[in-house]
Amino acid sequence: MVDRDLAALDDPVGQSLLGHHAHLARRYGRALGYLPDVATFAAVPADPDAAAPEATDATVWADLARLLGPGELADLFSSPATPPPDWEPVFELAGRQMIWPGTGRPAPAATGADVVELGADSVPEMLDLVERTRPGPFWKRTVELGTYLGIRHEGTLVAMAGERLRPPGWTEISAVCTAPEARGRGHAARLVGALAARVLARGERPFLHVAEANTAAIALYEGLGFKTRAAVTFRGFRVP
Repeated sequence: MVDRDLAALDDPVGQSLLGHHAHLARRYGRALGYLPDVATFAAVPADPDAAAPEATDATVWADLARLLGPGELADLFSSPATPPPDWEPVFELAGRQMIWPGTGRPAPAATGADVVELGADSVPEMLDLVERTRPGPFWKRTVELGTYLGIRHEGTLVAMAGERLRPPGWTEISAVCTAPEARGRGHAARLVGALAARVLARGERPFLHVAEANTAAIALYEGLGFKTRAAVTFRGFRVP
């Protein structure tokens, strides 16, 4: 894989909003963000002078403040950009970015008929599962980011996973979660495998992000074939 393919993963939020998710983006000046209820992620150029000589750090952060509004959360995801000192830190979490290794590994095998696609009509039960399992941010319109798959037991949604960020050539697998009463049955592995197979079939490569403290998830993804590409830090700030 050439360097330009991997470079898209250095700014997965910005690259998604400028490309595949442009229809879900809002923009002010040099600042980008997802529409409300889709995702909280926002992006600014890591080096504004390189992208536009007339831009400065001050104008970029002023753009983001105008885009989001006073008191709102600026969820910078894994961006290394640092806001001005009056932007109050809200959270900071160590994590890692993992990628599919490339052409040397076959796609996962297809899974059973109980793996079903989830749509807008499934959002209430998806939100309920997220509330019980806390896999990460998921809102009323997050399902619009891509394909979401689930597993039901006796009609109840007990596990799900889906597609989130879409930088060029890549699709992020996210929202991987299983209800406590359904764990230990391999649901997460089957859902991630099914999504990875779909991504590979359309000529892209899967990647994902995981909290460094979530050792069980890291072991699961490594067992499926994902490799760590980089350590990342997830950060959020309050707009002054």
